[in-house]
Amino acid sequence: MDIRISGRNIKVTQGLDDYTRQKVDRLDRYLPNIRDIRVDLAQQHNKRGDDMAIAQITVVHNRGAILRAEEKVQGEIHVAIDRAVDKLYAQIVRFKGKQIDRRRKGDRFGANSDELATAEDLPMEEVYANIPDATEAVAVPEPDYSEFEVKRRKQVEVIAMNEAEAIEQMELLSHAFFMFYNADTGKINVLYRRHEGGYGLLEPILG
Repeated sequence: MDIRISGRNIKVTQGLDDYTRQKVDRLDRYLPNIRDIRVDLAQQHNKRGDDMAIAQITVVHNRGAILRAEEKVQGEIHVAIDRAVDKLYAQIVRFKGKQIDRRRKGDRFGANSDELATAEDLPMEEVYANIPDATEAVAVPEPDYSEFEVKRRKQVEVIAMNEAEAIEQMELLSHAFFMFYNADTGKINVLYRRHEGGYGLLEPILG
């Protein structure tokens, strides 16, 4: 399992690196066969002075499933890391729970019986301890439109899958949209959740 830690507007000291690795290294005990973990730490400075500490953790499973959690707090980066890990615990619970749903066969993004047999029980008190407070405790800053420019660029790894698998992956991440490589059409598609219910699919064409 490969663990990569990066910082933006924050120095990743040896102590911070050790703390982060200690927190995420045990995820493999609860969900075996994790391929790699990426931790992005950031400090967001706002003109109002309410600086935000941000921790985003991305877990990639051997079968291609992606679990991701992000937490923003006014305070220490360690708190953001702790709460992001707590959110990942909840996602692992959902990931494991998909094994119980027998209505879908060949579920690529659910845990198989071997993984469930070797995984340790999750510390449920940690799963739910901070999650209820996580969103309420975050004061989201007002968007700053003073500078119209791209503030962040991010490379997204796309995995070949069909539409049903893309829906499974998007629901696993609890995202409103999901970009993927459609194995049936050979094109990049964007799946999104419609306000009226159900899903929509964006298929690019050259104009």
